[in-house]
Amino acid sequence: MAIEITKELLKNVSNLIANQKDTALSDLFTDVHHADIAEVLDELSFDEALYIIRLLDSETTSEVLMDVDDDVREKILEQLSAKEIAEEIEELDTDDAADVIAELPEERKEAVMQQIEDEEHAKEIVELLRFDENSAGGLMAKELVKVNENWSVLGCVTRMRAQATEVTRVHSIYVVDDSGKLKGRLSLKDLLMASTKSKIADIYIPRVDFVNVHDSAEDVANKMRKYDLEAIPVVDELGILVGRITIDDIVDVIKEEADKDYQLAAGITQDVEADDTILELTRARLPWLFLGLIGGIGAFLIMGGFEDSFKENAVLFFFTPLIAAMAGNVGVQSSAIIVQGLANDDVKGSINKRLIKEMLLATLNGIALAIVLFIFIWFYNNDLQTSFAVSVSLVVVIIVAGLIGTFIPLFLDKRGIDPAIATGPFITTSNDIFGILIYFTIAKLILGV
Repeated sequence: MAIEITKELLKNVSNLIANQKDTALSDLFTDVHHADIAEVLDELSFDEALYIIRLLDSETTSEVLMDVDDDVREKILEQLSAKEIAEEIEELDTDDAADVIAELPEERKEAVMQQIEDEEHAKEIVELLRFDENSAGGLMAKELVKVNENWSVLGCVTRMRAQATEVTRVHSIYVVDDSGKLKGRLSLKDLLMASTKSKIADIYIPRVDFVNVHDSAEDVANKMRKYDLEAIPVVDELGILVGRITIDDIVDVIKEEADKDYQLAAGITQDVEADDTILELTRARLPWLFLGLIGGIGAFLIMGGFEDSFKENAVLFFFTPLIAAMAGNVGVQSSAIIVQGLANDDVKGSINKRLIKEMLLATLNGIALAIVLFIFIWFYNNDLQTSFAVSVSLVVVIIVAGLIGTFIPLFLDKRGIDPAIATGPFITTSNDIFGILIYFTIAKLILGV
């Protein structure tokens, strides 16, 4: 049941908490999805959220904790005892449990792990914590359904039932050999249609997409997107099946990557949120703002070198913002398309082909815009030579800006640097400087000033 968050609902919840109407509160959240409960908690005061968390059963609380705001979860975990956290951990799949444990201070990690009664669950969590959080090993869950290729169909069904009790949702059935190496996948339809005496080796599908524990989260996301997978198995260096990654984890990865790229494109160098401290926000924003300041000083020095041109043809000055803006806009457009293509693994071929294509596109756009600008200046200033000089400058500036916006992300990607850093202030500032330099150089050559 979806729950609509309104001021009236929040007021009712607060009143029930204030009057300690625990039964009424429990009834209110009965059959409500954990994501909706988490949304309610994010709107309440911390003390009220903590009260509800302590009221709900462990199974519900564990799911809610994964959906509440990160800051709220951190505060809640600080208030829970090691035993209380362990009770929630035991209700979670190993991947989510490892995420929660990883957020705890080192001294609390040990205390919580010692309180987990299910030793097998604890061992699997410890194993996951060894992997980088941005790798396939850090994303995977240990819960899955696997069958041995030498089992009969009848024996396979019996063993699958036992495994399925530990798995929230069965996306795929994986086939392994006696050493645990991944061999393929098993179609549920083929399993149901086969004779009970048949061997799994005779009916499984040998082709299966998989990732290695050390593959990056981005590579996993690209593979699952490419093949439209709901889940993908994870193997170690020996090809042994060690876990699986489900689509819900990949959605989180895609969102985090998109947030990071958006912040980089906006000139924010660290992962920050709106409610972070002023000092944290300043550290994230200041480097690119400083770059913008340096770019502005550079533009000032360039314009100072053409002071005589201003004196003899003052109208050139008034088109400086237009040239700089067009250079910045074209560069950001070009780089944004390339960055998006690189993120989706859609950019193929050599850099030279990309640059030639962008040059042709920029030339076409530049000529179309230059014609409009030429007509405007001619009517405004009644000076054919000035109209020609500014229009030609615009075409050249757009071409150069397009090439810079295309080349830099591709160059950074080849060097293993996140190409998203190329968009925003970096491209805008560099193209402003080059645009102004090109503009005045061409105008000076044509007008002879």
